[in-house]
Amino acid sequence: MAQLRDARVRPQVVVTEVPAPTRLAPYAMALTADVLGAPDEEDAEELASGRFVLLHDPAEPEPWGGPWRVVTFTRAALEPELAHDPVLGSVGWSWLVDALDARGIDYLRPAGTVTRVVSESFADLADKAPSVEMEVRASWSPLDENAGDHFLAWSDLLCTIAGLPPLPEGVVALPGRRR
Repeated sequence: MAQLRDARVRPQVVVTEVPAPTRLAPYAMALTADVLGAPDEEDAEELASGRFVLLHDPAEPEPWGGPWRVVTFTRAALEPELAHDPVLGSVGWSWLVDALDARGIDYLRPAGTVTRVVSESFADLADKAPSVEMEVRASWSPLDENAGDHFLAWSDLLCTIAGLPPLPEGVVALPGRRR
């Protein structure tokens, strides 16, 4: 669990440890993260948010295929024109798989959903523009005990869904506007 606390994420990602679910496994740790447009500003725009939960059960539940399970949720607002894009779900899932693969992570039994949420306002709220959000809910079973790498891969997904470009190791991003 210390590997999660020690993971070095991009400066735009603000991580908070939160109470973990107690019914899913004997041992668990949960973190939330927000990607902020300007992390040094008090009223910085939230570009994406999510939750990362690491579960450990020495009994190795059969559906997990091992003693560890990662359960995640990621959410971000998208441009309204993406609401009806037929490949949006596939793209969202590929961002997760690409993030795991880019970090060289070994895992099994991935599962998840990609959901688009379209909100339209009516009556007294009719002047509010429609909004679109993408949610990626995913879980997988790590084949190693390096939880920090799994968390970093998930934070890469969080940054991707927020619209931040990939950042190679050792490169510092210049501040700028999203997308």
